[in-house]
Amino acid sequence: MSGSEHLAAVAAFQARFGELFTTNATLRAQHANTQTWLPNQPAEGVLFATDKQMVIDAVKLCQQYRCPIIPFGTGTSLEGQVNAPQGGICIDVSRMDKVLAIHSEDLTAVVQPGVTREALNQALRHTGLFFPIDPGANASLGGMASTRASGTNAVRYGTMKDVVLSLEVVTAQGELIRTASRAKKSAAGYDLTRLFVGSEGTLGLITELSLKVFARPEVVAGGVCAFPTVLDACNAVIVTIQSGIPVSRIELLDALQIQACNRYSKLNMAEQPTLFVEFHGSEAGVAEQVAMFASIAAEFGANEFKWSSDQQELGQLWKARHNAFFAAQALRPGARAYSSDACVPISRLAECVEATRQDLEASGMVATILGHVGDGNFHIILLVDLDDPVEVAKAEGIVSRISQRAIAMDGTCTGEHGIGQGKQAYLLEELGGAVAVMRTIKQALDPLNLLNPGKIFSERACS
Repeated sequence: MSGSEHLAAVAAFQARFGELFTTNATLRAQHANTQTWLPNQPAEGVLFATDKQMVIDAVKLCQQYRCPIIPFGTGTSLEGQVNAPQGGICIDVSRMDKVLAIHSEDLTAVVQPGVTREALNQALRHTGLFFPIDPGANASLGGMASTRASGTNAVRYGTMKDVVLSLEVVTAQGELIRTASRAKKSAAGYDLTRLFVGSEGTLGLITELSLKVFARPEVVAGGVCAFPTVLDACNAVIVTIQSGIPVSRIELLDALQIQACNRYSKLNMAEQPTLFVEFHGSEAGVAEQVAMFASIAAEFGANEFKWSSDQQELGQLWKARHNAFFAAQALRPGARAYSSDACVPISRLAECVEATRQDLEASGMVATILGHVGDGNFHIILLVDLDDPVEVAKAEGIVSRISQRAIAMDGTCTGEHGIGQGKQAYLLEELGGAVAVMRTIKQALDPLNLLNPGKIFSERACS
């Protein structure tokens, strides 16, 4: 966007939207990336959209002035997805936060994109239903669809690609389209829903989602189980999944992460590699699952599996897991916590995590390992002094090796964080010629490259 186009676009937005549009420097910075060592790159202005017509009007104005568009939900993305490297207008949909319909008999709900996962579950609380996708942060559902989020329940309930039935999307031309119906399956044409899920705002702006919801289980039980080594814990996970035990959550935290959680969340867990596990089902079914898992854990030298169906105890446990990022950050005050993820086939999990553990140990960096290991997905949290270029380079090397290691094991450089700006270097290595197909789709749907440019793969700005 040239200087004259910049001034004209900002003036047009101010005239059209009034107080719902701001150029305040603090708000602009808050709407850009703040979660990694990537630089904060704010848009020229932020529009607080309140309905789909505002989104349509805003996209059409951006088309008129050849102005980049950066969608924003709650800003919890981790790979620079909300940065504005070419400037432009950030469209914040957090005020589009209505649960539009709950179809209990169909096990579906229709929501605006700014509804958070916690808000949807609050709306569902009297229906006997719940929405299971839980990435930890209280993210917006539009953002979760855009990044194909998953989280702690993914091993049983899947990821966002599995629970989004249809989307309402504003295209780059300002046209409102619906990708599918609320039917649980369809063979009608291309699967446009899955095309937009995971596209990180590069193909369209989501204005409505139809989602699957699930019946609350009769019994929810879980607990923690400490192991001698990370390798033992991962091998227990592999056998658990291969045995067909329908575990709902199975999370790994290494010894340092447990130490951090004990301090931050005022817990008293053994500071060893630990699995947080949860089971859903009938009373008899859960009891059977617990017994089977406890037997497997014992084979790998685990301490006694302590479990409970007390919801207050479980709530405290999962709150500590959700606060793991902040707990790790507190291990090194003044450093920046940077989280990266990878995902491998379950049979390669132990090998990949152990190689990563050795890599971290050899580096001397302060870092923890944790993750949603039931589906082969794990994370590291690195504590990095951003003022030390040697340390930043060392951290970047670790992230690079994790990505390449996962790809070499027929896995992926990102299980749930997405590509954004931070992982573009590994996309071509992972998918090869498929990236050219992605570029073709992007060019067809957004020929001016206005929708979240510079994300997933770099494109030369069009004018």
